[in-house]
Amino acid sequence: MKDEVWVRDEIQSPCVKICVIHPAARICTGCLRTLDEIAGWSRMTNDERRAIMDTLPSRETQIKTRRGGRAARLKARD
Repeated sequence: MKDEVWVRDEIQSPCVKICVIHPAARICTGCLRTLDEIAGWSRMTNDERRAIMDTLPSRETQIKTRRGGRAARLKARD
């Protein structure tokens, strides 16, 4: 018999337990939510959660841009 005590109809958190806030974008690098969205998630309606979930894929580009690393340092010396 399956334990149905924890079955819920709400949209689950996108948290992947990689909780690091990107310094420039100010979003979590794991779930792509803002600090306010993370803090308020448990109080949000399904519609509010769905709206956030819909925007997450577009946020990924905000944290994928590299600052340059070694290649940028070498270029700066030229």
